[in-house]
Amino acid sequence: MYLEINDLKKSYGKDGSYTDVLKGVNMSIEKGKMCVIQGTSGSGKSTLLNCIGGLDIFDEGSIKVDRTEIAGMKQSDLIEYRRSNLGFIFQMYNLIPNLTIRENIEMGKFLTNYPLNIDELLNLLELKKLQDKFPSELSGGQQQRCAIARALVKNPKLLLCDEPTGALDSVTSRNILVLLEKINQQYNTTMLIVTHNNSIKDMVHKVIYIKDGLISKEYDNQVRIPASELVDL
Repeated sequence: MYLEINDLKKSYGKDGSYTDVLKGVNMSIEKGKMCVIQGTSGSGKSTLLNCIGGLDIFDEGSIKVDRTEIAGMKQSDLIEYRRSNLGFIFQMYNLIPNLTIRENIEMGKFLTNYPLNIDELLNLLELKKLQDKFPSELSGGQQQRCAIARALVKNPKLLLCDEPTGALDSVTSRNILVLLEKINQQYNTTMLIVTHNNSIKDMVHKVIYIKDGLISKEYDNQVRIPASELVDL
């Protein structure tokens, strides 16, 4: 397995404000697969993603990415782990406003020794004609495509997506999902997508439900629907 999580526990606060968020999560994902994590608000979805991403330090348990254990890593090692393995896509695009689209993407290039070709990504994500514009001149969907390109240019092994279509309309959401599907197929990028959108589960290889800090259900999709055919986005 590419991603293996065993008995993962994470809490916040202390005394009266103490909250158990993850209560012993166990899950795994194979290399090159797309996986969706679903659950209600407060179920622990984003916390789980942040722990995998090395953004939150967890209390107990094990997270192995490509057989590398991140539990107990020093901060400097976590930085290198993120640089070498991960790409992040969030609901908020977090683009640098005074840089062009191409320059925003180039920021990710400097985080790795093995970047993807920027012009290839610009073409793949249909950003070539927009590369000299600034984020404020783009629509939400175009900005999200730029954020995806910035995450991908560093050639990540694992792409972590937190509500990547949450702020987009249905047509733009479908376009973004088509792009993620194409990226998965072209680069064999392992993807973990946290979403409230119930339709996205039909296009991925694996679906995981989290409830009250525990995995309540998981299954592999035997028949997947292409992103271009998803309804009710």
